[in-house]
Amino acid sequence: MPRRPTPPIAEFPVSGRDAGPYGITCGPDSALWFTMVHHGRIGRVTPDGDVTSYQLEPASSGPSIITTGPDEALWFTEFRSHRIGRITTTGNIASLPLPTPDAGPFGITAGPDEALWFTEANTDRIGRITLDGEVTEFPLPLSGAFPSAIATGPDGRLWFTMNQANAIGAIGLDGDVTIHPLPTPAGAPVGITTGTDGAIWFVEIGAGQIGRITPDGKIDEFALPDRTSRPHAITADADGNCWFTEWGANRIGMITPDGRIDEHDLPSPSSEPHGITLGPDAAIWTALEIGTVARLTPR
Repeated sequence: MPRRPTPPIAEFPVSGRDAGPYGITCGPDSALWFTMVHHGRIGRVTPDGDVTSYQLEPASSGPSIITTGPDEALWFTEFRSHRIGRITTTGNIASLPLPTPDAGPFGITAGPDEALWFTEANTDRIGRITLDGEVTEFPLPLSGAFPSAIATGPDGRLWFTMNQANAIGAIGLDGDVTIHPLPTPAGAPVGITTGTDGAIWFVEIGAGQIGRITPDGKIDEFALPDRTSRPHAITADADGNCWFTEWGANRIGMITPDGRIDEHDLPSPSSEPHGITLGPDAAIWTALEIGTVARLTPR
């Protein structure tokens, strides 16, 4: 079989090596917004590589996942400060404390109801915050589940990974929760996204697999060529494919709707790829913990 051409990958320095670029999303201003988990900053980089960043207080707040809200601001979790943060495209920052102490908010996504939904990894809850800061928390029927990433599904429910419970959950706007255990033991799912095929796709960092679940709960799993590659985050493109980071193998992978997998090595060694998103330029952007973001341009 002829080898498919390798897509070009460019890297843009955005911080020092110890800042820890982590989550990344496409903003409403056609720039890429990202968190710097170790320095407590929110960064912005344009497709041309122009970089701006904004300091949070305290610097130890641990900003993790970031998403665009329905108000065209960027919303993010502060895992160590137990807050939800908001930053406008002009750099105005607000931080909103959560009712539950030591909640450990991690994943966040815009819901179908003009609110933001997030996971509370430390307290086994799913949270909802309105644009004016009103918070509702929904307890999960499991303890020690460590809910992680979250995405709005095609059925209007919020779908989330439960890393330590080895399951995928779905919660309705009324707080009703459904749990789907994974077939593979110790899969430890983390990243999750909604595909264009009407299913939800996720990564299993513990098993080296990509998973797919339909709204009615049917699960398929696809083993990666390197089962020790530690897939971390996942995002969908407009062509029906999903792209994911392989944190332990220094690669970006792609899976088609029928399960074909392509993998692409990153230029810098040991770059620790974390968050991944579809950019305004139809390229795939990845936050690398070494202090750069990478842009992969599909052929």
